Amino acid sequence: MNRRGLRWLWLTIAVIALDQASKWLALQSLPYGRPVPILPGFDLTLVFNTGAAFSMLSGAGGWQRWLFIALAAVVAVALVTWLLRLGPRERWVGAAVSLILGGALSNALDRVMRDHVIDYIDLYYKQWHWPVFNLADSAITLGAAILVVRTLFRR
Repeated sequence: MNRRGLRWLWLTIAVIALDQASKWLALQSLPYGRPVPILPGFDLTLVFNTGAAFSMLSGAGGWQRWLFIALAAVVAVALVTWLLRLGPRERWVGAAVSLILGGALSNALDRVMRDHVIDYIDLYYKQWHWPVFNLADSAITLGAAILVVRTLFRR
């Protein structure tokens, strides 16, 4: 193990800071559940998610909060271990893992502080809406996409 991978933790911290700041702004300025149009196909809609991705288990009665917090802790330990094992030329992997780590920790922080995750980005086409999400979800998705592309097109 080496500590070179830890240099990517600045990106993890940036994701957490930007996500938490954007959620604070959403809480301060958006009415709950009422879309605020920004562009065609893009609204800001404040919602609270007690479940996982796509609101899975949101009606489970509250136990899922602790499951998701514990899962985030396990994933965080695994991702930090991965960062510690990165080679000097694995920059894209370091960035991807840091994005996923920041997103997972920021959403877990929501669950610890508020019992739910704050979502507010609402993308749609006509009457079809993608589930409302946040910057942490975007960081996780971007990090995962980088890892997939890196795996598929690796020399």
